[in-house]
Amino acid sequence: MRSILSLRHYRDDLIAHSHEHAQLVFGLSGQLQIEVNGHASQVVRHSLVVVPGATAHASDSPSGSHCLVLDVPCSAWLEQHLGAHADNSRRLLEQCATLALSPRQHQLVDWLASSPINDPVIAQQGAALLLASLASEAPAPGEPRGLPLAALTAYIDQHLAHPLQVADLARLSGLSCARLHIRFLAQTAQTPMEFVRNRRLQQALQLLRSTSLAVGEIATRVGYNSQSAFTAALARHSGHTPRKLRRELHDKKR
Repeated sequence: MRSILSLRHYRDDLIAHSHEHAQLVFGLSGQLQIEVNGHASQVVRHSLVVVPGATAHASDSPSGSHCLVLDVPCSAWLEQHLGAHADNSRRLLEQCATLALSPRQHQLVDWLASSPINDPVIAQQGAALLLASLASEAPAPGEPRGLPLAALTAYIDQHLAHPLQVADLARLSGLSCARLHIRFLAQTAQTPMEFVRNRRLQQALQLLRSTSLAVGEIATRVGYNSQSAFTAALARHSGHTPRKLRRELHDKKR
């Protein structure tokens, strides 16, 4: 097996294989398309995908991506390095999943990515810290996992100008469309498309306040085909039209 931690650059060349050990792929930059046992996901910054051992998987990255990869050693290594976290770690590694990192976890991933991980001490202890942190937040058996909201929000922000479908978010979350809908309602009190719409309008408000872009250009950037549709949606969301918001902002600066 190669070093327990490694930095990898993925391109548009398709990689398809399997290996006996489990693997965790952490997104650092770009977007990695990965299919694990026929299940499609995407890895973006501050998210990870779990690839169970002996599971066929394929990946490519048309626009290029940079990832930190943890090749998990044998079960005895988990017992030796993780102690009480070993059982939760094994459960975590048994099922394909796309997960969002907590702020503390992505700080650890970023630190490791900039560290000399070819040093076996740093690599071994860094891998143990990552696995212990993930295991401590893993749900109990039978408890549903939370949505990878950080990864979903990053994906939505990257694609605001384009049509977004529930199926796109379902693939990223590793869920069916129906299960995604149920999880969104339970976790956010919004449907997936309500979440997308609110994100579009939040970004539009930010652009209205921080740029001098024309209203029509902002509408296009956040995925509205017409300025009138954008104006109506923003008025429902905030109670103000884009021009009224701009006037109020201008008056405050006087």
